[in-house]
Amino acid sequence: MAEPSARRKQSDQLALLDTELENLPPELRWREWMGRVEAVIFAASEPVTRSVLARVVGASCNIDLLIDDIRDELRGRPYELVAVAGGWQHRTKKAFADVVRTALGGAQQGSQGQKDLSQAEALVLMCIAYFQPITRGELSSFFGKEVSRDLIGTLRSQDFIASGPRSPQPGAPYTYVTTKTFLSQFGFDTLRDLPDFEALEDAGLLSKAKLLAGDIPAGLSGASDGDDEEPMDVSLDDER
Repeated sequence: MAEPSARRKQSDQLALLDTELENLPPELRWREWMGRVEAVIFAASEPVTRSVLARVVGASCNIDLLIDDIRDELRGRPYELVAVAGGWQHRTKKAFADVVRTALGGAQQGSQGQKDLSQAEALVLMCIAYFQPITRGELSSFFGKEVSRDLIGTLRSQDFIASGPRSPQPGAPYTYVTTKTFLSQFGFDTLRDLPDFEALEDAGLLSKAKLLAGDIPAGLSGASDGDDEEPMDVSLDDER
């Protein structure tokens, strides 16, 4: 079968790769490891995990220190190495965001299959992020308005959310959780990096009281059935 064959090929390639580089003096060995790690991250379209990077360096290599040295070398460059979604990825520095947007605009956005979220979609996504796993019924109760299946479908089509465990509530409705795509898109390494809810309230960016009172924009409601519908076929692999 093709898949086992591909695994064997990768295993053979790893076996042939000299990761320890014992024939090199320590400084040159470190430089080679840095080059390998940066090359792998640069070539990947998704954040690269520690376990993947460990395949191309020696057992004694401290990957965190290696990443720090790569970051130091990139200080004067318009891009940087950031920790997102449990791995590392090259990203353009925020100072150049307007330049990239002006030059590439919709072409860059379309290439990633992403579109801007409406205010209602962003609010629902925020609530899922903070209170996951959460059902559509719980979201509707939270906002005081029906959260439509269409809105949930939009977030799923962007791979920002996926189905979580069944709720212990009567009828065992599906819950929703955020994905690695959500972490990557918004620049979070883990959910622990989400801004503190109270800090957002103190900054005037969010009001839990207003949310509970249903003081939210139109766009949440729509024709919908019960909460126990089968989830759409959207999945997120443990490692991309």
